[in-house]
Amino acid sequence: MQGVILKGYKDGYEIILKQDFGFDKILVELRELFNNLSAEKKNADETVISFDIKTENRLFSADEKQKIEKIISEYRNFKVHKIESEVMTIEDANILKENDNVHLCYLTIRSGQIVDLKGDILFLGKLHQGGQLRAAGNIFVMGEVQGVIHAGFNNNTDSIIVGDVSAASQVRIGELVDIIDDEKVTNSQDTVIYVNDLHIIDYGNRDELKSLRPKLFNHAGGY
Repeated sequence: MQGVILKGYKDGYEIILKQDFGFDKILVELRELFNNLSAEKKNADETVISFDIKTENRLFSADEKQKIEKIISEYRNFKVHKIESEVMTIEDANILKENDNVHLCYLTIRSGQIVDLKGDILFLGKLHQGGQLRAAGNIFVMGEVQGVIHAGFNNNTDSIIVGDVSAASQVRIGELVDIIDDEKVTNSQDTVIYVNDLHIIDYGNRDELKSLRPKLFNHAGGY
């Protein structure tokens, strides 16, 4: 039974490091694999081949990853694209949980302030002219908004803004920006701002929300 398995696909190569094998054994087999690959490629062209390395249900430390990368770096025609596991760290799990929550925000954001928040936000505070509220997810406005309100600021254009943004100076979703004017929005809590199929910020109402974002769901959290 092998601890290192090479698989080829249409769009590249993958190396699986079996979780039941010791790390030292993995390194020995990895070097044997690349010795063989290097010999086969000796008279071939100089194309560099990149490998995705999968570690199954085992997390390698930074030092262990460096040892793997060091072995492969000794062969000039090969390189590591990424090393990934099928499990996540506690830190990654906490971040994922945080990003999935809806947080209540009662902050007063003054001119010159930029407030970045994770997950979806139910905004009950006051955003002054010149201030910015930025959320990684959706923003549901029930407070006063006069500054810049930015949903999906980590480039998530699936995010939406819901609520009265008629007094806001700008709305932003992902990397897209739009200036608010009276022809686009009214002072209604039913306004929905989203990115349409043409990759343009568009405006609808709450009755359309289910069809616009059918996967939208909420969790309770708090700031």
